[in-house]
Amino acid sequence: MTGRPRHPPGLVAVVAALATAAPAAAQRPPVHVAATAVAAVTRMDPAPGGDARTDFALDLTTLMARAALAGGRVTLAATVSLEGATIPGGVLTPGAVGEGFVDRRHPHTYLHEMVATVRQPLDERGTGELAVTVGKGFVAFGSDDPMNRPVLRYPVNHHWAQVLERAVVIAGARRGAVSLEASLFNGDEPERPWQAPNLSRFGDSWALRGTVRVGPLLELQASHAQVVSPEHRGGAGPRAAKWSGSARLDRPLRAGRVYGLVEWARTVEGGFFRFDALLLESELRLGPHRPYYRFERTERPEEERTADPFRTRRPPTDDAILGITRWTVHTLGFAVRLPAVRGLRVEPMVEVARAGVAAVGPGLFRPEVFYGSDVIWSLTLGIRLAAGQPHRMGRYGVLDADPGSERHEGH
Repeated sequence: MTGRPRHPPGLVAVVAALATAAPAAAQRPPVHVAATAVAAVTRMDPAPGGDARTDFALDLTTLMARAALAGGRVTLAATVSLEGATIPGGVLTPGAVGEGFVDRRHPHTYLHEMVATVRQPLDERGTGELAVTVGKGFVAFGSDDPMNRPVLRYPVNHHWAQVLERAVVIAGARRGAVSLEASLFNGDEPERPWQAPNLSRFGDSWALRGTVRVGPLLELQASHAQVVSPEHRGGAGPRAAKWSGSARLDRPLRAGRVYGLVEWARTVEGGFFRFDALLLESELRLGPHRPYYRFERTERPEEERTADPFRTRRPPTDDAILGITRWTVHTLGFAVRLPAVRGLRVEPMVEVARAGVAAVGPGLFRPEVFYGSDVIWSLTLGIRLAAGQPHRMGRYGVLDADPGSERHEGH
């Protein structure tokens, strides 16, 4: 079954927002505003069922704002996602899993992030500080959200390596290069783009993250979280124990920049099902040119699907896991930035991925039967539109930095 490219709503509005975002930021220096959208055609071969599929998507449609008040001691950050309107059925992403979608990356909630942070220096030299963050956003767990990273295609490990879109309170402390953060949040994941966190469950889940910055170029982090019933909004689902460790390099060069990330993550659901992930990605910026590469090996559950082969039942039943598969994915991409026009950056791109999938251990699910092959290819041709300088989402308080002081030019 070959899908027909569809023209999603909101394209004119998104482009208009992109064109006006940079001037707005220039008129109000304390407020940094940014916007992004990617128009892309993706072909997946084979898709569930054995046939190839081609889809058009207006992806990563985001509006971002960040303001620093009271001399930087109070910070406000917000991100609005329009994906609920532009990709209501998700976007083709072989191996992706989460929030009821499979082999499609789900749309984010409209209010993706809205947090306030208060920071208190511990000394006049700025070598230590305390911070408290309150709002809806990212839990202090794991690595950067893929939206901030070079590869357009989301990794399979997205829900193993990040915890996002929760009502959260984060307390952080920093002394020199070492930071420690503790989070309280609600365990439930959103089920719909317009859905708010279940506040009656706030505080049933927690996370700890330690971070060490080795000079201005290298960042190391280790995290642990206990997430109660993420896939059952009422709280009747199993607990997920999560671990993460990563090293992130971001170094300027004479003619550009080099970026690299090495990441390991593990999630254990119900004390029984274990899913491991290993990811390495890199990017080299040379003037307007941007080649990049990602390797990933991630295990995911295979759950009972609905009449739509890209969807799973939510909430899942206790016996919904039909097996575990391991996805080994190589993604290679290249993008080139054209000269900006009135603050609007235009970046054509091409991205190709080869995913090998294999069953792990006993189970009823056999990928070579469901897909018709144990190797899946995807090709994406797209154009990224961007204006302004996005902030690094999920790095609040003691890990916060002003836009422009670090590289934030992923998606």
